Amino acid sequence: METTEAFVGLTCVDCGETFDPETATHRCPDCGGILDPEYDYDAIDLTREALESRPFESMWRYEELLPFTRDSAVTMDEGATQLVECPKLADELGVARVLLKDEGRNPTGTFKDRGQTAAVTAAVQHGATDVALNSAGNAGQAAAAYAARAGLDAHVFLPSGGDLTVVEGRIGDAGAAYADAMDEHDDWYSVKTFVTPYRHEGKKTMLYEVIEQNDWEVPDHVVYPTGGGVGLVGMHKGAKELRDLGLTDELPSMYAAQSSGCAPVVEAWEEGKEIHEVWDVPDTICGGIEIPDPGASPLILDALRESDGGAVATSDEDILDSAVTVAQHEGLEMGATCAAAASGAWELARRGDFDEDDTVVLLNTGAGNKDDDVLRSHLMGKGI
Repeated sequence: METTEAFVGLTCVDCGETFDPETATHRCPDCGGILDPEYDYDAIDLTREALESRPFESMWRYEELLPFTRDSAVTMDEGATQLVECPKLADELGVARVLLKDEGRNPTGTFKDRGQTAAVTAAVQHGATDVALNSAGNAGQAAAAYAARAGLDAHVFLPSGGDLTVVEGRIGDAGAAYADAMDEHDDWYSVKTFVTPYRHEGKKTMLYEVIEQNDWEVPDHVVYPTGGGVGLVGMHKGAKELRDLGLTDELPSMYAAQSSGCAPVVEAWEEGKEIHEVWDVPDTICGGIEIPDPGASPLILDALRESDGGAVATSDEDILDSAVTVAQHEGLEMGATCAAAASGAWELARRGDFDEDDTVVLLNTGAGNKDDDVLRSHLMGKGI
């Protein structure tokens, strides 16, 4: 494998064993836990000046902190997205600054590209010919795009509403169909969230970029629309890495924002639990975060606690209204699902979680035009 110098292996977050990435490809061979890429940070000599001297054109500019070399990456120049100042939103939230990280400007229109560039690179290096996952939509599109880039076949299982398999029901039903297919095809390489060790690793680069784009000032708060929590877990890891390498001094408070129609992480947070309970009847228009059984909830909750953050749920009505307000006041298009971050931020401000001198970052994880029909229907329902 063409790995970076400091990448030493994959460590299980449950049993603590470390494995050779040549042979350990997905879950822990011993206990089935989630594997996390591990590095010898003493071997990384990375300075602010070195990063600032590099073109800001791809997430692979942070090669030293990623498992694979830039030259070996299956890439379409994902990352390096804009961090947009939002002064009107800052006034409305009663904070010093609001910055919107606009991931809709990635090649397939969402932050999923950051995870799939790493996951498909791993698939190629392991000699795969086919990749597979279940998805609510965006991750499947990204996987198919990067698989095509690499010359692989992609098998995507989507709930109703590469090789596309539409499954009646919700994301859980698509997951069950995917699992059945994986049992039948042992040569398919999974690029499913937290099954491959590499999707959250790619997404940590969002945090690297935010801090570098903010002149190396760590924002006070990051509000993230949370379903499976891959990006939140990845960004928290990235923040700890920059701190431990001496590039920053502190961590941003991470906040998970969910729809009140499917909020297992928020429920677990508010009840002080270490793991979520399955949300029995999910009911939200925000399909991207309609994850009733987020398998990595212990990692999400750990990140919230370690960063002195929190969790917040708002109604679909508030989420869609927030998407419209952001567009009206700042000219920025947030996806309907992504606007849970904006709606959550307003609720957090109302609760008093923010101070007037704070900097708040909202993650717009996908392009607004992905959800045009949802927002159009919402406005029509209001007679607009």
